[in-house]
Amino acid sequence: MQREIIEWHSPSLNKNMKIAVYGHYGTALLMIPTAASNHLEYEDFGLIDSVRSYIDSGKVKLFCVESINGESWLNPYMSGYEQAVRYQDFNDYITREVIPFIHTSTSPENPVISCGISMGALHAANLFFKHPDIIQGVVALSGCYDLSVYTNGYYDDNVYFNSPAHYLRNLNAQWHLDLYRKSRHIHFVTGSGDYENPDSARQISAILNTKDVHHELDIWGPDMPHEWWVWHRMLPYYLETRF
Repeated sequence: MQREIIEWHSPSLNKNMKIAVYGHYGTALLMIPTAASNHLEYEDFGLIDSVRSYIDSGKVKLFCVESINGESWLNPYMSGYEQAVRYQDFNDYITREVIPFIHTSTSPENPVISCGISMGALHAANLFFKHPDIIQGVVALSGCYDLSVYTNGYYDDNVYFNSPAHYLRNLNAQWHLDLYRKSRHIHFVTGSGDYENPDSARQISAILNTKDVHHELDIWGPDMPHEWWVWHRMLPYYLETRF
């Protein structure tokens, strides 16, 4: 398996950022880490090994970015406004820097699918729903899609417009909806076991149904908790059966 660590100074974030790249060919998976973790989280917790056969076969090429949640929503020493501004910097980093890098590393025509687990699922979904012209789908595992859960009571336009559970309800822009409806990969997957929140996935699914957006809601059983071994099953299953 080809593996490479790329680093550059991000103008959007004004700091050096690393990306771990796995594979040589295939649909690009933009992997957003959980909580405050870094670009090697999915490797360190064995997720990369669990999908290695799909990487080696050229079905997918993974681009694992760093999180800045510790400088944003998970930083208790920042004001809500400061957290929101920093999160927008992260969104700019992905759209202005990472997506062009992915296209340079693959091709401009290669689809990019955002993917994340837990808090990373929220970010992955938000990136797709806000930018369906440059991100063509989402695989969201075990996420909560209401950003206000993480903001300690703070709420403003920056929170609203980065919280899919909020802005999707009122989104009627035909441009966005048409691109959503063209996507073959809108997957919301969750367990029903300990520390999972399947109602959050159900909520997003219900909203998408009102918009006539085809998607997949897949709720696994009560024996599937919020744990890495579950995600080691979920992601390979989706790469095998949906890609």
